[in-house]
Amino acid sequence: MVMESMSFAGDSTRRSHCPCNTPAPLSVQAQFLPSTIRPAMNRHFLSSVLFLSCAVTLQVRAQTPPFPAAPTQAVPDWAQPASATHTQVSPPATFHRPSTTFNTPIGIFEGQSDIGSAVVAGSASYDPSTKQYTINSAGYNVWYVRDEFRYLWTKMSGDLSLAADITYPDPKGFGDRKAVLIIRQDLEDDSKEAIVALHGAGMIHLAQRPEKGARVKDMEYRIGGRGLPAGASPDSLVTVMARRIGIEKHGDSFALFVSLEGEPMHQFGPPTHLHIDGPFYVGIGFCSHLPDKSDTAVLSDIVLENSAGNVH
Repeated sequence: MVMESMSFAGDSTRRSHCPCNTPAPLSVQAQFLPSTIRPAMNRHFLSSVLFLSCAVTLQVRAQTPPFPAAPTQAVPDWAQPASATHTQVSPPATFHRPSTTFNTPIGIFEGQSDIGSAVVAGSASYDPSTKQYTINSAGYNVWYVRDEFRYLWTKMSGDLSLAADITYPDPKGFGDRKAVLIIRQDLEDDSKEAIVALHGAGMIHLAQRPEKGARVKDMEYRIGGRGLPAGASPDSLVTVMARRIGIEKHGDSFALFVSLEGEPMHQFGPPTHLHIDGPFYVGIGFCSHLPDKSDTAVLSDIVLENSAGNVH
């Protein structure tokens, strides 16, 4: 097994006589009718004028552009995901969106929020029969100096243990999408926080934003093995996706726990240190890493204990 680590808007009169449903200007047109015209002719002429009026109105309407659609939020260039021709960079320090919070319980969690209010709203559901939380979310990232993700949270103080199985229903999602177990000081997009995450391409990290508005720093782990069934040959290095990840808070120490194949959870790498005042927010979340496209993660068998030493 190989492991790599890195730091880092009228009037309605006479509407029924006009197929265009627009009131005919009868008072204006009638003043041009000669008084010697017989009533029948008068009626005939009036009908002709009405027909002409409608035709003209319809023609004018056809040339009028429709009302513009409601404007959508533009995605800044910096928020576009990394590609062969584009590098994602940190948002400007002054760029923020208020989070959208729903104080509706879901499973064991007190509420949920779209942190940073991505341009596509998120959603979540819980199936008690399978103990699965399905989280749908867009979002440019959970990184740099601000975050965009769907967050299911509860408030706690003191030490804690949190763990979850994680799967991605769509195997073709963006490689840097991430399901997160996260402890945050507040619900704003630039909150101080400690995070463990499993990325769509398999990377695991333990990260923190040391101060509000500061840039995230982390330890990253990429795990692979040779001789595995998915390899093209026995020598192919195949990414190993962790089945379960966890985070333990013990005082100001935050540690990453991992189970790769269902074995007992074990600490992975050194802890990171961060002071967060209680009560704080703790919970699970997901970000597609695509600013205007939603994806899905499923987190299940959640363990959340108000003590350290219970990540399992």
